[in-house]
This record gives sequence, structure tokens and C-alpha cells, in this order.
Amino acid sequence: MPAPLHIGLIGGIGVAATVVYYQRLTAAVQRLGGRLELTIVHADVHELIRNNLADNRAEQAEIYLGLLDRLKAAGCDCAAITSLGGHFCYDETAARSPLPLVSAVTPLDDYFAAEGLKRVGLLGTRVVMRTRLYGQLAKTEAVALDERTEELGQSYQDMAVAGLCTPELRALFYDAGRALVEDRGAEAVVLAGTDLNLAFDGASDPGYRVIDALDVHVDLLARLATGRAAL
Repeated sequence: MPAPLHIGLIGGIGVAATVVYYQRLTAAVQRLGGRLELTIVHADVHELIRNNLADNRAEQAEIYLGLLDRLKAAGCDCAAITSLGGHFCYDETAARSPLPLVSAVTPLDDYFAAEGLKRVGLLGTRVVMRTRLYGQLAKTEAVALDERTEELGQSYQDMAVAGLCTPELRALFYDAGRALVEDRGAEAVVLAGTDLNLAFDGASDPGYRVIDALDVHVDLLARLATGRAAL
């Protein structure tokens, strides 16, 4: 069995998403009967948004690298970015990272295939929706509401920065998910933005299947943390 790993998280992008990662990762490790070694560093969500919208990959990667150096100094064995939107410069970061990076995107393709899903609908940042999760889904077709990318992307950004979801925003995202299912033929709606748990918090049933990408990522991190998976 592989050795348990000390997990490093780049958090703060946004804060609410980081809290959910922390909560779900500790719960998942506890269910597996393990002990969690975890260190979190804080990134600036406004800085990330500026670089994401301008596609400043090199600049954001440089920011990540400074944070990854701190995680390595803290004894981490691997690291993860707690934002799917924040993965826009993943390749640039991974190429120079002092630690192995655990992608939140890579496990999704296998998960969707294992669930027998042929088409999924995406909700998340502008870039995630526009690029269909950075073009990294090979086994499952991803669809989005292209005509509403700007509206939904801005709404997601507003919610992530505020760290809370208003009833109006919840209704907006629920409606968008319904359109993905009814108009685009999605078999499930993927919360491809880690802050979307603020809207889809289980308080009400949206009427269609929802898959939180955060849960798939956390499952992998929990197995790495307990020695049930290897890098």
C-alpha cells in the first residue's frame, strides 16, 4: 500500500470553496479511517480573476509557484488548486512545480465514463464553460449555454467573491441547469466551479442530477492522504 501523503491546498480562490474543501476532505479521510496531514496557503481571488480573464497564464503560474514553495517547505508531498477556474494555467504551473499537482479536471473524465454518462452540462467560470473544461474530457461530451456564458460567468464570479449566494442567483443557476438538461440533452449538470456549492447546497431539489466536481477531487485527495491511492 502507498504511504499516506501530506496534502497541500492552494486556497482562497474563493474562501467559501476552500472551507468546503476543508470540511469535505476531513470528513472523507475520517470515513476512510485515516489521519489527515494538511496545509493550506491563501491566494488572492481578485488577482486570479484578473489573470484568468486576461489569460495571463505565466503571471498566475508564477504566483502559484511561490505558494507551492511554501507548501513544500511545510512538508507537503503533493498539492492541489481549490478552483477549477484556477486550473486555466495548470500546465504552466505543473511544468515548474516543486510538488506533484493533483488535478481536479483529470479525474472527472473517468468518473463520468464510470457513471455511464455520455453528455454532461457545465456550470462554472467563463473559461471553464467556453473551453468545455479546458478540452480535457475525452470520454464524455460536455455542453454549455454558450449564449449565456457572459451572464452566468459574471454571476458565478460575483458569488465566489462575495462568498454567499442570494436567492436570485440560486434561481438563475437552477434555471441554467434545467436548460442544460431540457435544451442541450445533458444527463447531469456538473458544478464545474467550486463555489457553486453555495447555490446547490442541498436545501432544495433542482429537479435534475447534479455532480459536484469538488467531490470527485476530494475523493482522490482523501485516498492519497490515507495511502489508498498513489500519485
